[in-house]
Amino acid sequence: MSGDHSHAPRTAIVVAVVANSVLLVVQVVVGLSLGSLSLLADSLHNASDVVALLVALAGAALAARPATARRTYGLARAEVLAALLNGSVLLALTAWVVVEAVSRLGHPSQVDPVPLGLVGMLGLAVNAGSAWYLARRGGSSLNVRAAFWHLAADALGSLGVVVAAGVIWSTGAEWADPVASLLISVLVVVGVVQLLRETVGVLLEQVPAGIDPTEVAGTLEEVDRVESVHHLHVWAIDSEHTALTAHLVLADGTDLHGAQTAADSARTLLRERYGIDHATLEPECYDCGAVDHGGS
Repeated sequence: MSGDHSHAPRTAIVVAVVANSVLLVVQVVVGLSLGSLSLLADSLHNASDVVALLVALAGAALAARPATARRTYGLARAEVLAALLNGSVLLALTAWVVVEAVSRLGHPSQVDPVPLGLVGMLGLAVNAGSAWYLARRGGSSLNVRAAFWHLAADALGSLGVVVAAGVIWSTGAEWADPVASLLISVLVVVGVVQLLRETVGVLLEQVPAGIDPTEVAGTLEEVDRVESVHHLHVWAIDSEHTALTAHLVLADGTDLHGAQTAADSARTLLRERYGIDHATLEPECYDCGAVDHGGS
């Protein structure tokens, strides 16, 4: 199954790595020279972006490796683990920014708003462009979404830097720099927490969002000769593939051919209605007999 992964996500991630590496150098140099917390916070997020994108790239490469006899699903969850690592690091970095911003509210630093605003606009262009490109070409896996959130967080950070520079330039209010950092952090935390919930859900093999096991059981009972369903389990292999196992209790008198036909019909329904391609179904018909091909 892992062979279905496209090279497009990896190409999109490589492009984002190069763009953000160049931006990182500019932000660190200017941020240190100006003493701007919002710009240094943004550069810190950008540094985490580069690392996060490299982790995402490694996760995508591992997930693309073929299945083996010992790893029958391949390394599909490598991308999920990369997403968990990236999200956790981003939360930790955001917590540091919040602590530092609160400490500076009472004693804001003097910042030259002109270079601050120019670097902020450069960061906004690079991060927003990279996030857009990754969203367009990177697919929808949790790994790619984690990398996207790193870029989106920096785009928000850069926007905050631009706004802070504008406020400082027009009013002289130095507190705008740490306040911008706090507002950015709130937006980042909201998105990352949701991402981490989904990531942990995959690792705990929860039923994927949008799938109701009771409804799935009812769908299976719509199949001809299926009287009831039990031992139903639905879980996510990774962020893009869902697996299911179930026992189908068949009507009395169902022969082996009928049992196979019922199982095939059930698999078709699962694929069409829920996108479940990995379904293992065990028909139960206690008086099943071989198909009588008699005069055929």
